[in-house]
Amino acid sequence: MTPRLIVSDLDGTLLGADHDLHAHTIETLRTLAGRGHHLAFASGRHFRDMLAFRERLGVPIHVISTNGAYLHGPDDRMLAARHLEAELARELIALERHHSVRLNLYRDEEWLIDAPDPRLLALHAHTGFGYRVAGPGELDGEGVGKVLYIGEPRRLAGLEAAVRERHGERLHVTYSTANSLEVMAGGVNKGTALTALLEALGLAPEACLAFGDNLNDTEMLRLAGEAHVMANAHPDLSALVPRARAIGHHDEAAVAKWLRERFGL
Repeated sequence: MTPRLIVSDLDGTLLGADHDLHAHTIETLRTLAGRGHHLAFASGRHFRDMLAFRERLGVPIHVISTNGAYLHGPDDRMLAARHLEAELARELIALERHHSVRLNLYRDEEWLIDAPDPRLLALHAHTGFGYRVAGPGELDGEGVGKVLYIGEPRRLAGLEAAVRERHGERLHVTYSTANSLEVMAGGVNKGTALTALLEALGLAPEACLAFGDNLNDTEMLRLAGEAHVMANAHPDLSALVPRARAIGHHDEAAVAKWLRERFGL
């Protein structure tokens, strides 16, 4: 069988409701890697936050992180990186926001936050990766892959409108969940990172199977020859990628179940 690239989002897609890998998923992906297929994770998470899942699998996996700002090989070598212009990052950092909205910066090696928010750490309990509260002067906008605002959707809507009005195509704006507004450099998304990965592997988009559940997966799913949307997906995602196949719920290991059917495992 011709080698394929299988690329999946993590939260809400490959991971269960406990934000961990199901044993069935681990077994399935190991089997596919053993048959010569390429695997990749594609997430809004930080690169360091994704490594624990790769280590659990124990097979080569490419990593698209920070919504496409970074692409790493299975050996942790950075294959591509796109940072926000420092001036734009500083404008986003200074943007007026409600006191309940947390400002987060993803840099190459760390996650900075403007104030403690222990609730956010529950999402990362299985990886051991967490934020560091930024000290005075650290929010300087240098080396930032992503600016992330976390808060109530009604608070984020105003921020989104302000960002789009001021900066337009200079920035890529999306959501990974309803309460996570994510801003990267213009043209940075999972789809552009996937394009770079396919070129590196010498594969056409038609040889790619992609799985996702939220708006930040849109470009990746549009590119892949075989696109799949979860039953628990954002209600607008299927309309944005109308040719995508609807599969089951992320908490029922639906990606693994579909892959077993697709490849006759």
